Parts: sequence; C-alpha cells; structure tokens
Amino acid sequence: MELKGKYVLIVGTGISGISAAQLASGAGGARVILFDGNEAVQPDAVRQKLPADPETEIYTGTLPQEAAARTELVVVSPGVPVDTPFMDGFRDRGIPIWGEIELAYRFAKGRLIAITGTNGKTTTTALAGQIMKDYQKEAFVVGNIGIPYTSVACDTTENSVTVAEISSFQLETIHNFTPDVSAVLNITPDHLNRHHTMENYAAVKEAIARNQKKGSRCILNYEDAYTRAIGERTAAEPFYFSSARVLEKGIYLQDGDIYLADGGAPVKVVCFRETKLPGIHNAENMMAAIGLTYSMGVPLQQIAQTAKAFRAVEHRIEYVASKKGVVYYNDSKGTNPDAAIRGIRAMDRPTVLIGGGYDKGSTYDDWLEAFDGKVTWLVLLGQTKDAIAACARRHGFTNIVMADSLEEAVQICAEKARPGDAVLLSPACASWGMFPNYEVRGNLFKELVNKLED
Repeated sequence: MELKGKYVLIVGTGISGISAAQLASGAGGARVILFDGNEAVQPDAVRQKLPADPETEIYTGTLPQEAAARTELVVVSPGVPVDTPFMDGFRDRGIPIWGEIELAYRFAKGRLIAITGTNGKTTTTALAGQIMKDYQKEAFVVGNIGIPYTSVACDTTENSVTVAEISSFQLETIHNFTPDVSAVLNITPDHLNRHHTMENYAAVKEAIARNQKKGSRCILNYEDAYTRAIGERTAAEPFYFSSARVLEKGIYLQDGDIYLADGGAPVKVVCFRETKLPGIHNAENMMAAIGLTYSMGVPLQQIAQTAKAFRAVEHRIEYVASKKGVVYYNDSKGTNPDAAIRGIRAMDRPTVLIGGGYDKGSTYDDWLEAFDGKVTWLVLLGQTKDAIAACARRHGFTNIVMADSLEEAVQICAEKARPGDAVLLSPACASWGMFPNYEVRGNLFKELVNKLED
C-alpha cells in the first residue's frame, strides 16, 4: 500500500506508536492521526515526542467520529487488543489493520531473522543479534526486545541483517511480513486473557512462518509438540533443535556439548558448560540462535566464539548479589508459569521464591509441582497472590508469606533465607498493576537487594 497522502491512524502513544507515527509521516508521507484511548494521556506531552511532525493530529480518550471516517489504514501498537468494537468498526469498513512490525517491514531492506515463542525469545534474539553483529557490520536487533522495528527500518540496507523478537501480540497483525529465517522456540500457556484459547495462541505463534516459502528455514524445538507439528505444515524447511535426543539433521545437546548435523557428519559447535548461560532452557536458546545464524551463513567457528563470550540477558535469571551468604537472582522476565519453572530449575540450592503479580488467566499447578522440594518459602504479592496461595496449599505447600509490596517481599526473603540459600524473583505473572513492565520490577528488586546489609 502506498502511504503518501493517506490518512493513517496510529493507535497507542508509547514507544512503538511514536516510532510508527514518525515512520509513516516521514518516510511514508502519510497524514498521521495519533490516538490513545487512555484519557489520562496528555496530548501536549505526546506532541513533545513528535517535534518533527507538527502536522500530526493527536487525540486521547475518544477518537472523533470524523477522524475515524477519514482513516484509510490503522496501525496498532502491540499492547492494543484487536478484537474490540473499536477495531471492529474499521474492520467492518474494510480498513486494513497493521501492526507496527508490518509497517516497518514495508520499509525495511536486507535480510530478516524473526524469533517467537512463549519463553526464551529475548535471550535467543540477543545472542543471535550479537553473533550477526560480530560477523558483519550492518546488523540490527529490534522488536519486543525493546527497540521498535519502525525506529531502524530506514537505516537498513540491502546488505544488512535485522534480528527481530516478535511477540504473539505483534503476530496478530502481520500481512506481508516474511522472515528469511524464523524460529518458534516453544509454545506453552500464556496471554490467554487476550488470545482466549491455546489453539488461538498457538496459531498466532505459527503465523511467524506463514508467508515463508521453499528455500527459507524455520528453526523449531523438537521436544515441544506444538512446534514440532509446525514443521509438518510450514512451506519453509524445518530445522529442529533438541535438548533430549540426537537428531539426524538439526542441532542437539549431548553430554554437555552442542552438535550440528546438516547432511554430513555431526560437528561439535560448543561445549555448553564453557558458556556463561545457566540451565537447560538456555541450552535450548543457544541451539536456536546457532540454527538461526548458521542458516544465515555465519561460520560455526564465529558462532562458537560469540556463544562462549555471551552473558545472560538482564532480568532473566540474572545474578544480582550475595548478601550474608545468600545469593540473589533477578528473573523478573519470568512472567508466566512456564518461564518461572525454568527459573526454579536453574537454581542449584534451597530457594526462597518471590511470586505473584497481574492475572493473565494462567494456572499454577505445574509451577507448584516444579518446586520439587527446592523451594523453602514462597513470598507472594500482587493480584494473583490469593489464587497462587490456594493452589500451593492444594499441592501441600504451606510455607507461604503474603507481602503488600516488593520492598516488603525482599525484607521477608532476607529474614527467611539461610547462608547457602538463594532468593529468586521469578513471579510467574506479569508486572502490570504494580509496575509499568518487568524491567521496572526487576530494577527495583536489584536496587532493594543491593541495599541489604552484607
């Protein structure tokens, strides 16, 4: 679609919405209408973020009917639901609805790696991005990792590679978006308050490979039933990784080493024990990153060199400090039960666990079962604390303490933990309601831990 002169409605005034507005009006020549349904957002504050776009119309709270009538394209930010009466009004009129990554894709050049999955996206994206940056000069890391794709789309060239972390929210609104190499790391229950059923959620995740053709590749987890099945349907070549078995073709973990087999004798890529990433889940993330970058032509020697030097992503089982013989870990990015299970499994000592937060419609039975005698105390806070406590008691776990704030939770943990123990913030819930995002939650946790007495 040619945007020049068209009225484009951008929904959402956060970082994604602002970047989309700048791209649509600047490179696209569109007439931008910027809207946020939150009436507390001040138009003047939004205007200050758009100094180069004085012609952009800005509305908050309610979109004027005449502005909606002029709209010829809608671009939504990831946090904006698309199954609302507001969106239905445009859909019923045949107005296209794009996401921010679809808009960026229309302007971007070069090759594209796209990564999705319930857990591990950020670590895999960061590692794959670093491998590409170490191999070639022009490489960009964007998407759900915190850098809008729209903010760098015009900087890409025919020789560049973009590595994009793509969430299920972003995949709801793709049309032409087509990666050269994609990855679906795993699919476990998450965001069911938005996607409603596992079938819907899995289908949205699979959409990352929907437009891929023969000759492209899709990296998939062989040990996940959902992702393994994608390999039977995608037009791209499936290239599997496994942490549990030897694969005739693909990437696998055997006796602590990662091997790659692609039509010949298996080649040892890296000894996982020599890397700086803890836990089997990180071995899976590393195998996915290896598959992605190998499929883009990066030599295995270069991949191994970067993999050995790479450090864990902030807020994902991140070491914070040792206080009075107790080791503190920040896993604020454990925003669903499956991610939090991985955090617990990465602990190698008795653990005092902080959990709870915003209710996304998750269930917690599998998470409680994963405690497996390792968790000594469970400190709960947030909207879900009562539901989690009730679930814990059904599983026979009664060492539960309620907290009204993260500050109180950290103090409780410091009192309950003994020398040699770990304290783990791995909430199994989103941060919303108490914090703007998991980064703010994790940063406050680190600040509070560092203030504890040595």
